[in-house]
Amino acid sequence: MTAVTDHTDHADHPGDDEGREGIGHARVEDDFVTDRKDAPKKDPGRKTFGKKDFGKLDPGKKDVGKDAGKPGVRSESRMFGLVRVEIDDHPEKPASGDDTDDTDGTGNKGRAAGAAGADAADGADSGVSWDDGLIARRVSPTAEGQARPVKEAVVDSRPPVVTPLAYDGSLRSRLDALRELVGLSRTRLDSRTLAEAGQVLDEATARRRLSGQHTVVAIAGATGSGKSQLFNALAGVAISETGVRRPTTAAPIACSWSDGAASLIDRLGIPGRLRRRPLQSAEAEAQLRGLVLVDLPDHDSAAVQHREQVDRILALVDAVIWVVDPEKYADAVLHERYLRPMAGHAEVTFVVLNQIDRLPGEAADQVLDDLRRLLDEDGIALGEYGEPGATVLSLSALTGDGVPELREVLGHFVAERGAAARRISADVDAAAARLWPVYANRRQAGLTEEARDEFADRLADAVGATAAGEAAERAWRRNANRACGTPWLRLWRWYQDRREPPTGRLSVRTHADEEATARQRVEQAVRTVAEQAAGGLPTPWAQAVREAAVRGSQGLCEALDELAVRAGAPVGRPPRPGWWPVAVLAQAAMTILQAIGGLWLLGQVVGFMSPNLGVPVLLMVIGIVGGPGVEWACRLAARGPARRYGLEAERRLREAASGCGRARVLDPLAAELLRYREVREQYLRVTGVGV
Repeated sequence: MTAVTDHTDHADHPGDDEGREGIGHARVEDDFVTDRKDAPKKDPGRKTFGKKDFGKLDPGKKDVGKDAGKPGVRSESRMFGLVRVEIDDHPEKPASGDDTDDTDGTGNKGRAAGAAGADAADGADSGVSWDDGLIARRVSPTAEGQARPVKEAVVDSRPPVVTPLAYDGSLRSRLDALRELVGLSRTRLDSRTLAEAGQVLDEATARRRLSGQHTVVAIAGATGSGKSQLFNALAGVAISETGVRRPTTAAPIACSWSDGAASLIDRLGIPGRLRRRPLQSAEAEAQLRGLVLVDLPDHDSAAVQHREQVDRILALVDAVIWVVDPEKYADAVLHERYLRPMAGHAEVTFVVLNQIDRLPGEAADQVLDDLRRLLDEDGIALGEYGEPGATVLSLSALTGDGVPELREVLGHFVAERGAAARRISADVDAAAARLWPVYANRRQAGLTEEARDEFADRLADAVGATAAGEAAERAWRRNANRACGTPWLRLWRWYQDRREPPTGRLSVRTHADEEATARQRVEQAVRTVAEQAAGGLPTPWAQAVREAAVRGSQGLCEALDELAVRAGAPVGRPPRPGWWPVAVLAQAAMTILQAIGGLWLLGQVVGFMSPNLGVPVLLMVIGIVGGPGVEWACRLAARGPARRYGLEAERRLREAASGCGRARVLDPLAAELLRYREVREQYLRVTGVGV
């Protein structure tokens, strides 16, 4: 009696018989199921029916519902997608002691019913359910070495409870910082620069929603390195096709050791027809429970789509096993394209030297040592002496030498349930390393007080604050001279002013030249302060600082001119101190004395008065000498008030120019520098360095 049990993935495309042709029929061989095309010729005394043969039962036979369990009758039963076919072409030759007759040892009928009840009871005890889209084939030998159907349990249609992945506090903080970093940088950096960081955040979010009890490990390698052999050796069953044809593996195949990994495999884009179960054994399930193993195409395949699939899946798995052989372990493509760029992922990387059975004597150890040397040159930390890093092993998938050691290491690795978090952490490290040039500065960034004062001085010079103060001082002195000077000197100055009037043409040209010079000074001041603020900043942020300064300088000259008019010296005469009336009276007295002495002398000349030269001459001398003396004393007294008046006018203009420059240039620069400090703090959090 031969029994075939078919577990069909109903989640796959219905009616896809071509995709299932190679896996829809099975035979018993060495406790696992092989592909139909590898099966030897069937025993002519036995008949095996596939899925397509169930509709071709002999119409002359009785209904299976009536004659179930009778010899020579095909019986078919369907329950929850499970198909069982029993064919007995030799009713006179029982296959085992349990199936000798439809009568038990006491002559009672109902052997078929009893067997069915036993199967149901055993299936209930097994408690195995294939509910995550995996195509499963299982057979087991009897005590006599003959095959019998594996007792199946009723499939529970409810999906298994999947515990999502949980990140620790440090990784969550780094991911939050990276998300904040990307948000603050969108207006300053181009989308291409932030693309990798955004992809890391998306993948971290997607992985966090999926199972945290499973670890997805990909087997990658070059053509002919023996990936599929190792894949089959770990699974204990020939799942992935092997052969001399290159490339042999055309599409990734997934094998899961436990339920609940359907969403993880869906994320990899592996269809249901390429999902398998390993050979069922209590030891393997206990050791590798939670493992999802993926066999990838060759990374150096001549087919472009194969290489694209490898790159896509390597970015999604939790860990990777790189399989190398003694001929290609130093391949430049492997080291330069994959191992060296992923040096930061050493803790989730396995490097396996396969085919050591081809190396004689101590050659395997020598090749393994050279492989470790190359990995060290790639910057990959090796997990030796208990240190974290890549695991390097040597084995032979063909002979099985070293495979148990790899299975044991994988078992401990999967049992830790930390590969996914370490992979995400390594991705964050890689993204932070690539973002280092756009966030790390060479020195302390910012504007010093000296730089701010220098900028204010340049703007004050541009608007002529010093010249305005000096002009105000001269105006105050001129007003004092007019009030305290001698009448004759004032008359002479008035005459000089009337004699050489300004032409007007010279003043217009001078004003235009001064305006051009002032504009150049303002532009130079803005450029200088922008370079000082951008000094030491990364290129994108330095460019943002310069652009902010340029935007602020637009219209700055006109604004400074308006402020200069409003904040300049007040219209009218400068204020007079309290001693000015005394000086005016003293100057008037000196003038009166001169007049009296002159009239007295004139009266003596015409004979109107008696001759007496002493008194009038004395009066005239006192008036002539006293007038300039009073004027000179007033000048000395006016020096201090005039200076203070000029400094006050200069201060008002400087403050106005400084306020205008601060509002238009310095404040935008400070805002850019503050934003850079914020993103730099977030970047330091991403790298794990304390701020």
